[in-house]
Amino acid sequence: MSFHVARSGMNAATQDLNVTSHNIANANTTGFKQSRAEFADLFPVSTYGLSGNAVGAGVKLATVAQQFGQGNVEFSGRALDLAISGEGFFTLSERGATVYSRAGNFGADDDGFVVNPAGHRLQVFPPNASGTGFDTGRLGDLQLATGDAPPRASGKVTVGTNLPANAEVPTVGTFDAADPESWNHTTSLTVYDSLGAAHTQSFHFVKTANPNEWQVHTSIDGEAVGGPTTLQYSDTGALVSPSPASVALGAHDPGNGAAPLEVTVDLGSTSQYGDRFSVSALSQDGHATGRLTGIEITAEGVVQARYTNGVSTPLGQVAMTNFANPQGLQSIGDNAWSQTAASGDPRVGTAGSSEFGLVQGGALEASNVDLTEQLVNMITAQRNFQANAQMISTQDQVTQTVINIR
Repeated sequence: MSFHVARSGMNAATQDLNVTSHNIANANTTGFKQSRAEFADLFPVSTYGLSGNAVGAGVKLATVAQQFGQGNVEFSGRALDLAISGEGFFTLSERGATVYSRAGNFGADDDGFVVNPAGHRLQVFPPNASGTGFDTGRLGDLQLATGDAPPRASGKVTVGTNLPANAEVPTVGTFDAADPESWNHTTSLTVYDSLGAAHTQSFHFVKTANPNEWQVHTSIDGEAVGGPTTLQYSDTGALVSPSPASVALGAHDPGNGAAPLEVTVDLGSTSQYGDRFSVSALSQDGHATGRLTGIEITAEGVVQARYTNGVSTPLGQVAMTNFANPQGLQSIGDNAWSQTAASGDPRVGTAGSSEFGLVQGGALEASNVDLTEQLVNMITAQRNFQANAQMISTQDQVTQTVINIR
């Protein structure tokens, strides 16, 4: 029986070496999680139980336990490289089957889908129809936008100016944008039509003969839009009229085939203080056509496409998955795992919430293999193998001595 016990010890040491060898081989594999060979002793049990003087029958490999400790996060500079700092797995689709991984070395295929080297597609929560959030009730493949961002016509202009309280009435009584003697101050900004063409919208402020009263004339590309708007301020310089302070201008035909511009001007940020004219706010909500300049991913896993017109369009939010028992996952190769009964049901969520870590863009999680530890394990397994081999040699000598008795 001693031969079989020692042989089981040699087999166990061999399995330990195999696990250690696998860990060392993947010391530089992105997102790799090391394993540990765990053993259990053997005792022969009869129908009547185990006797008090029973001798063990050797050892067996109980399990190869995966160790999901955090690996070092190393910055790579590639926009689509992702690392998880904390708990959770990336959710991937392998031809319709869902698999999970900690390796975030993603790229784009010829159709623009974000995939890992094995071709598994990264799953995200798609944007809502309103564009204000994400639909966390369903998953979809992340596909990068490759076309231009469409233009958006300006619809609201915000003007924040301070008009000098000591201003004089212009010497020319009839307003003419081309005559500086007919107005006090002016400012302008760029607005956009439905085709993305830029136009200049100008505001001319004229002091009236009435105390604390001004008129503002609006034009687009030099053509007056709507009539003058009277601004009335209190004796403390705050805007009193119009109320509300948003003024809808008439429709303006840009003359290039675009839809008429219909702009509302918000004058609520204007004031009448001191003796200087100043502009504190001047903005509008339109933009021209934009070309894709890059992809950025936030710590919460929100993937955004950036365009030359300053617009960022959300493409999705990376779907994270965790399990009650990650060690119960089945490794299927290519740095991926699949769900099993031992792992429990998947819990899907977003980065930075509940039990999920954060996503680091432009970085990768390195293997969590400690080479020093593995080399020590290798030496230990080697010594165990040699000791069991010596046990067989010793038992062989004892057997030979018994056989030689005459």
